[in-house]
Amino acid sequence: MAYSIDRYLNVRSAYGSSFGPEGERLAFLMDTTGVPQVWTLDGARQWPTQRTFSEERVTFVDWSPERAELAFGMDEGGNERQQLFLLDADDGTIENVTATPDVKHRGGARAKHRWGGWSSDGERFAFASNRRDEAVFDVYVQGRDERGPDAELVHEGSGWLSVAGWSPDDERLLVHEARSSFDHDLHVLDIESGEIEHVTTHDGDVRYQSVEWGPEGDAVYLVTDEGADTLYLARLDLGSGDLGVVRSGGDWNVDGIALDADTGRLVYSRNVDGYTELTAGELVGPTEIEEVPAPDLPGGTAGGVDFGPAGDRYAVTASGRGTNTNAYVVDFETGDAERWTDAPTAGIPRETFREPELVRFESFDRLDIPAYLTLPEDAESGVDATGESADGVPVIVDIHGGPESQRRPSFSSVKQYFLDRGYAIFEPNVRGSSGYGREYTHLDDVRNRMDSVRDVRAGVEWLHDHPAVDPDRIAVMGGSYGGFMVLACMTEYPDLWAAGVDVVGIANFVTFLENTGEWRRELREAEYGSLDDDREFLESISPINTVEQIAAPLFVLHGANDPRVPVGEAEQIVEEAKSQGVPTRKLIFDDEGHGFTKLENKIEAYSAIAAFFDEHV
Repeated sequence: MAYSIDRYLNVRSAYGSSFGPEGERLAFLMDTTGVPQVWTLDGARQWPTQRTFSEERVTFVDWSPERAELAFGMDEGGNERQQLFLLDADDGTIENVTATPDVKHRGGARAKHRWGGWSSDGERFAFASNRRDEAVFDVYVQGRDERGPDAELVHEGSGWLSVAGWSPDDERLLVHEARSSFDHDLHVLDIESGEIEHVTTHDGDVRYQSVEWGPEGDAVYLVTDEGADTLYLARLDLGSGDLGVVRSGGDWNVDGIALDADTGRLVYSRNVDGYTELTAGELVGPTEIEEVPAPDLPGGTAGGVDFGPAGDRYAVTASGRGTNTNAYVVDFETGDAERWTDAPTAGIPRETFREPELVRFESFDRLDIPAYLTLPEDAESGVDATGESADGVPVIVDIHGGPESQRRPSFSSVKQYFLDRGYAIFEPNVRGSSGYGREYTHLDDVRNRMDSVRDVRAGVEWLHDHPAVDPDRIAVMGGSYGGFMVLACMTEYPDLWAAGVDVVGIANFVTFLENTGEWRRELREAEYGSLDDDREFLESISPINTVEQIAAPLFVLHGANDPRVPVGEAEQIVEEAKSQGVPTRKLIFDDEGHGFTKLENKIEAYSAIAAFFDEHV
């Protein structure tokens, strides 16, 4: 049975869990109203209580460690200038606690705030913000009874800073600095004196992420690739500076760690070909872990671990291509997992959700490229979704953004919708994707950018040999950097495509870097090349300059408030494509940013994309 896009987009997700101070209640985000809002539960599978009622998305929720009080974040229209709010869980009152009317940026928008967590007594919280200078982030500490202008500036930054957490004694903050996606540093900030100590001296590009204070406050546990190709779990001694390996990921990355400083209990995850492997255990020495049974969770991906106040259980979010996203609570000792949330599937039977096959194909230089191929029902039988005979199914080649990202087998209602309509979905993790080691991720840097586009061509050639595929009905779709890949694929290899859909994509690297949010420019230049040194090269690979090569119909969608890839990228590619006689459609949402979050907008966008594919593919 074919369901409408409305039904699929009403399949709900529950995620981002946080335990209440007594360990009996759980806060989480769920998109029942069409955008993520704060909900709470008093027990497993009980009726949830909705706590926020905004038309704007909520980005995180974090329960106070001592009170019936919740912190959450929210922006406006996708502009990513997040404000922080406190919600009283007893009387339901909500207040913006970071509002700073005197702080103005372009268009009168407010500053961006990045949550840094509660102090252990719940009296203060920390955050990073670009209030002082839009291009840099400073560190602030604010009392729970104080409001935006009263926040204490405890450290002036010079780049992309975030707060990684409070020390067990609440006297220090861990400060994370990102100079690029693969070059990080950690600092320890003394809150009272303002003195800051750099604790990760290194050469070259090294990542330090998912950082947690150790139980005694004399060390931190983190994930890093210092001296290795893949990320591993390590302990950094703050006194000596020694970095000790706790657990290696082997050929795969350790994704992250959650550690309960009071008990020394921890959970860490390993990314094995995109699928999550969880390990739980307790520290019995500085780098020794005594493991306990790991939970058996549905789906292929899991994360977002939050320990209860006693450390005897933890909440985790699980998702799979055939399993919509829900929050589970796991008994630490036994590993028994219980689903607490009941995000509905809009009446669509879960057994109809299709699972992907993990495949590999050889690219132009003999490099193996991993990909997920999901076929619609009966695809290999020569019968399409309507029961009519068919030579092969149409395919949507769906390219992730980033580029330092990875397509993983988590739930996607949009993909299930297209599968139900008879389309196959092909998702390549081209060179430059994360998850396969440092070397693989850097294979597309700057001058090697177009090698990733060649990977897509190799993937399409592999599809041509697949018995279930119609080689004349292959479309390409992607968002953000994936949108650039769509345009590059259509200009470089125009004969491969029946149609293309570019969502919030980059058309011109020069104008993109000139107009992206000031706080992001330096990080993006480290990946793509700089305006000062690489302008000519950036112009040479920008699809806007070879738009006359496009042969297939093009659909461009964008959010007017996008701070990452400004809407001008969509405007210019559509104008140029139309001038070249390319069948082109444009759809701009005035109340969206870098992607679509509001239900009515998603319904309009994906209904239009489906009609576009049906017409041209």
